[in-house]
Amino acid sequence: MKTALITGASGGIGKAIALAFAQNGYQLYLTCQKSGDALSAYARELAQNYHIPCHVMIGDIGNYDDVCQIFSRISHLDVLINNAGISHIGLLSDMTPQEWRKLFGTNLDACFYTCKHAIPLMLANHSGRIINISSVWGNVGASMEVAYSATKGGMNAFTKALAKELAPSNIQVNAIACGVIDTKMNSHLSPEELDMLRAEIPCDRLGTPSEVASLALQLAQAPDYLTGQILTLDGGWY
Repeated sequence: MKTALITGASGGIGKAIALAFAQNGYQLYLTCQKSGDALSAYARELAQNYHIPCHVMIGDIGNYDDVCQIFSRISHLDVLINNAGISHIGLLSDMTPQEWRKLFGTNLDACFYTCKHAIPLMLANHSGRIINISSVWGNVGASMEVAYSATKGGMNAFTKALAKELAPSNIQVNAIACGVIDTKMNSHLSPEELDMLRAEIPCDRLGTPSEVASLALQLAQAPDYLTGQILTLDGGWY
């Protein structure tokens, strides 16, 4: 049975990815920081419905000690999905150093922490997949989201560089650059703002968490020659 670790699994995209992988028979390790009870209930549901082991681990994925503790429970890993992420909207000049560090810790430092631990497990089997959930803002940048854009731009560069480093070991590293996905992260937008966004998107709608999950599953099962790619999932927006 193949095994996948999904960070930030209590959010909309994380839950959708967990469902897609459970439906395909993966043993799951799911992490979150604050929604342990809800995630545990969801894990029990997945385990019962799809007859797979499903483990929940609580911790701050941007904290190295917490990541060490999480990986102390994992002895085999086929797929790592770095999905945990937070946003920050506002002028860069109004952002505090603490807010900057928190954003980078969760969105980018965590990729280093999880990959550092996952790579030895994958090297032992001479195979593995690392999938990073990024954003179109990592490609083009966004006003009022400078720090968030910087973390996702860093994630994209991290993905391309690590893919080259691990390709000889048959470990593939790719990222999904999401457009506007219908999750709580975008709940701050007013109906008028959402209508304006839809008007800019050629598909004339927001993306769904299940579409992100479907692409993540495809990447987990893609040909070995597909690595180092930033796949944009945005309805033709950028």
